[in-house]
Amino acid sequence: MSEMITADLVDLDLSADTKEAAARALAERMAALGRVTDLEGFLADVAAREAQMPTGLDGGIGIPHCRSAHVTEPTLAFGRSAAGIDFGAADGPADLVFLIAAPAGADDAHLTILSALARQLMNAEFTAALRSVADTATAAALIRGDVTPQQAASGQAASTEAEADSASQTTEPPATAEPTPESTPEPTPEPPFRIVAVTSCPTGIAHTYMAAESLENAGREAGVELVVETQGSAGFTRLDPALIAAADGVIFAHDVPVRDKDRFAGKPTVDVGVKAGINRPAELIAEVRQKAARGETTAPAAAGTPVERAGEPGEGYGTKLRKWLMSGVSYMVPFVAAGGLLIAIGFALGGYEVNKAPSVMDHFVWTQTDSWAALMFQIGGVAFAFLVPVLAGYIAYGIADRPGLVPGFVGGSIALTINAGFLGGLAAGLISGAVVTAIQRVRIPQALRGIMPVVVIPLISSAVVGFLMFVVIGKPIAGAQKGMTDWLSGLSGANAVLLGALLGLMMCFDLGGPVNKVAYTFATAGIAVSDPSDSAMKIMAAVMAAGMVPPLAMALATTVRGRLFTETERENGKAAWVLGASFISEGAIPFAAADPLRVIPSAMVGGALTGALSMAFGATLRAPHGGVFVVPLIGNPFLYLIAVAAGVCASTALVVALKTLRGSTPGAPGGKRDESEDEGAARAASADREQPVAA
Repeated sequence: MSEMITADLVDLDLSADTKEAAARALAERMAALGRVTDLEGFLADVAAREAQMPTGLDGGIGIPHCRSAHVTEPTLAFGRSAAGIDFGAADGPADLVFLIAAPAGADDAHLTILSALARQLMNAEFTAALRSVADTATAAALIRGDVTPQQAASGQAASTEAEADSASQTTEPPATAEPTPESTPEPTPEPPFRIVAVTSCPTGIAHTYMAAESLENAGREAGVELVVETQGSAGFTRLDPALIAAADGVIFAHDVPVRDKDRFAGKPTVDVGVKAGINRPAELIAEVRQKAARGETTAPAAAGTPVERAGEPGEGYGTKLRKWLMSGVSYMVPFVAAGGLLIAIGFALGGYEVNKAPSVMDHFVWTQTDSWAALMFQIGGVAFAFLVPVLAGYIAYGIADRPGLVPGFVGGSIALTINAGFLGGLAAGLISGAVVTAIQRVRIPQALRGIMPVVVIPLISSAVVGFLMFVVIGKPIAGAQKGMTDWLSGLSGANAVLLGALLGLMMCFDLGGPVNKVAYTFATAGIAVSDPSDSAMKIMAAVMAAGMVPPLAMALATTVRGRLFTETERENGKAAWVLGASFISEGAIPFAAADPLRVIPSAMVGGALTGALSMAFGATLRAPHGGVFVVPLIGNPFLYLIAVAAGVCASTALVVALKTLRGSTPGAPGGKRDESEDEGAARAASADREQPVAA
């Protein structure tokens, strides 16, 4: 196996002035040695990792890193910059830059070596030696661990010093222990404060282990016993349960969910991002000690639901409500996509009369297209029948965990039975979760606890939810659902155009986030019946058209004004053509995350225009997904495509104009973006992208 870093991978006079240029300069050295097969593809992976979280660390260190399919073997490249390069660290630019490249399937041995480097970066002597080393060979040897920082600074060879150590060991007589007089035993010292910690980061290569090393060093200085579980790419070894049980406090320094987090429940806990574990470990240790002194602990493992455990401390009811609703929507969307496309295929093969075909169990001819059309339509109809029960069931699951599933599905099915539709499903899910939560709070004798989740909770909660849905609130909700449907059916003229514009704005506001999901769910609710109204199909067409605009507009903008975008964005623009044409709005997220103040408003303008035009042209759509691939199922397809093209052109023109104006300001010549600007807004723009909505 070749060495992970050699002299050819070291640049002691790195002249780059931006983090992109630094990554390119070091990556070119990797490519020259055949360790990177596709330079641009690898740099795109590096940029994608950088977009998740800046890789600058306090102390003048930058560690851009990623796992990539374009890397042939784990490789390190090191650059030293005299001027410093901004990698987003709070204390200023970095003069020591490590580019860490790991193959997509790197084995544990390589990842262990990379983690050892990450720990070394917390050693002040190591970084000081890197700043003073005079030649590339010594720098590479220092990073590999072939020489110590002292040897690198003095220029001594490791072998020479090793020989000297050996000689001194042979000439010096062994020390003899002198007898000591007996003394009275000293009082037993007070046991030290014990802390267990977990560190993790998105790639699990660098930050994970640097945070662990930083916490361990701070623990030694503070006189506490601190043991860290690193949940990195090489896997992780769970802490001994006895260690956790004996711990006085817990520190989570993570940017991805902590695995098996319930193990640490019921203890004083500090929960922060992984960079806090690197930059201010002493503060975290002091904070967890203060919490222990005040008696502050987390809830026991049995408390909390899947949604609550994923939330942040101090979240309000409104935030939790949004998460509960999105839990239901995210589980419902695959049923929408599968069922809707199957129904669309049935219409495409058999025409709009296929909904009157007899059951394929009674009549199916293998050689007849109409039989296959009826089969696709009827399978899609069955999938659509799950929409409301799944929505209600998983809203209840988000509130009350698995005990909420049974009453949630029962309530959702009742909503269908009484024609309460999606409004009924929303109400049934929330009521089911509330009922189960109330039952769980009742004190039950120990002897009955075993049958609670299997018999008692499903029985009582289903009966209560069924009573409320059938007798109390079902009829009013069904009336509200009918009123909304009648209102949509009566929309025409300016009202329909305004609704199309509003839905277009919502589809493009957060590109797969909660607002986008609300618009998409509103549209699919209207066509989730065997014979949707003309207005419902117009709304579905407007929503899909608007959702295609953002990625197509970014793709067009990178084509006509490529100089306004980074190389990575131009590469993303190529993929955005396909994503936009397929109605996957998430194709515009990389652009929105990097420059939200220009990209998102531009996308919203184009989406609103497209939605309004689609409604004005009377375009209809029976399929909830598919993009340009379901154009044959669209009513007025030519005008529909004109509406999409108009919105794309409007968004493209606006984003180009905004970026051009920005390029004329000092410090941004030629429209090149200052990557550090709007960093906080960029993170906010991508915070809610939990699951693609296929929109």
